[in-house]
Amino acid sequence: MYVARLSLVDFRSYEQVDVELCPGVNALVGPNGQGKTNLVEAVGYLATLGSHRVAADAPLVRDGASRAVVRAQVAKGDRVATIEVEITPGKANRARINRGSPVRAREIAGIVRQVLFAPEDLALVKGDPDGRRRFCDQLLVQQTPRMAGVLSDFERVLRQRSALLKSAAGARGGQGGDLRTLDVWDAKAAQVGAQVVVARQELVDALRPHVTAAYEQVSAGQGAVQVVYRSSLDTVEGGLAGCEGDVGLVEARLLAAMATLRTKEIERGVSLVGPHRDDVVLSLGGLPAKGYASHGESWSLALALRLGSWRLLTDDPLSSGGDDAEPVLVLDDVFAELDTHRRDRLAALVADAAQVLVTAAVPDDVPSVLTGARFDVMDGEVNRVW
Repeated sequence: MYVARLSLVDFRSYEQVDVELCPGVNALVGPNGQGKTNLVEAVGYLATLGSHRVAADAPLVRDGASRAVVRAQVAKGDRVATIEVEITPGKANRARINRGSPVRAREIAGIVRQVLFAPEDLALVKGDPDGRRRFCDQLLVQQTPRMAGVLSDFERVLRQRSALLKSAAGARGGQGGDLRTLDVWDAKAAQVGAQVVVARQELVDALRPHVTAAYEQVSAGQGAVQVVYRSSLDTVEGGLAGCEGDVGLVEARLLAAMATLRTKEIERGVSLVGPHRDDVVLSLGGLPAKGYASHGESWSLALALRLGSWRLLTDDPLSSGGDDAEPVLVLDDVFAELDTHRRDRLAALVADAAQVLVTAAVPDDVPSVLTGARFDVMDGEVNRVW
């Protein structure tokens, strides 16, 4: 699979741009601030319905415009599909497939498959759990497109439940009607949240061997890596023990935990248990990577998470992409951040990928082994050089 053409209207810094891409390596070269990352961010939005740089859609729309449009022609074998998404802050985004009638944005999930590695990924190792949860959820949407709807439903339910808890907290315990309504939202949160927890657990289990192998390759076998999904249920008696893969049991445990924690939740006005408070724990040599891993080890682990994701989407039987499943691999300004050994190892590992999009400030930041098309990006224009 590869993106053959990318067109943007009022997306980030681009009023309008149209770029024909190629299979294999595509190097986007230009000084910082010229829009290289905006291009690969657009590809990522089609793949994950979100940005790797910001949590909200508003910054994606060019200043002064009311909406943005991202359109791509996607080649899979001898088939070519045109997909687009219209991003309108404050409203539901709409999408089209092959110029058809508008559909919900989630309907295009899984058509473009992409794995992106960027300097911000160091936060996957050193940062807070929300980044690791977002990493899991974006990967889930690509592996199992229906999860886009499940995740959206959970966010909606969580917002409503949290609002009720804050209302009850403000009323010093709430009124009976509020609490009866809270029972309804507890049930909804447990039902949808259990699907998210089980899907993430299964994802981490499937991803683990790929991350382990990638880390060994990138770091030349320096230290054993562990990747474990930790549920907020583990802080409550019973936890997730014995619930592996059973959505019904996880739902029951979530409901029981909400009942146990209700007084604390009302006092604090927040939801204390559920997938929104879970984490993916990364360890090296038995020690938590966050706080113990060196800078170089953290880079290797962040890179292994992305390379592992790329291999999972390509090779794992759970993946729904079929024979042309290999996702587009994006390396956004990473080679300048890596030491010589990691730079060379990464380049060698990805040189034969179906499509690689590389961004760099100067041509020398693109390793010589990554031969292919080159585009100069300057002043809002993208021109192919060779």
